[in-house]
Amino acid sequence: MNSSATLYTPQVLALATSLARFPLDDALPLRGSARSPTCGSTIKLGLALDSHGAIERIGLRAHACAIGQAAAAIFAESAAGRDAMALRTVEAAIGVWLAGGALPDWPNFAAIAAARAYPARHGAILLPWKAALAALP
Repeated sequence: MNSSATLYTPQVLALATSLARFPLDDALPLRGSARSPTCGSTIKLGLALDSHGAIERIGLRAHACAIGQAAAAIFAESAAGRDAMALRTVEAAIGVWLAGGALPDWPNFAAIAAARAYPARHGAILLPWKAALAALP
């Protein structure tokens, strides 16, 4: 099995295609975007918040590799109910994980764990958290 087959597992590819469940909707009032400096992948994101400042709805448009798309899906599936502080905490934990630390505490994140061995994919992994933080007040 070659290394790209190990990286692009059926689970990663399924996650990447699941982004269709989170279309970027013009009605989402908060907007953010992010671009990976290593690979050029981009994400545009829209959010709506509840009365407590937590994410209530999300929509995304990703132009990224399958790892970036899978990371966006993993983010979108569990973003509801989280606020800016929670997202900053997880973004920092992802940075620690990328440097060799423990897997971040985010549901289904282990699905993209093999991507840590591919530094060119690190920027794509962080895109949804960066775009969401750019959108939040």
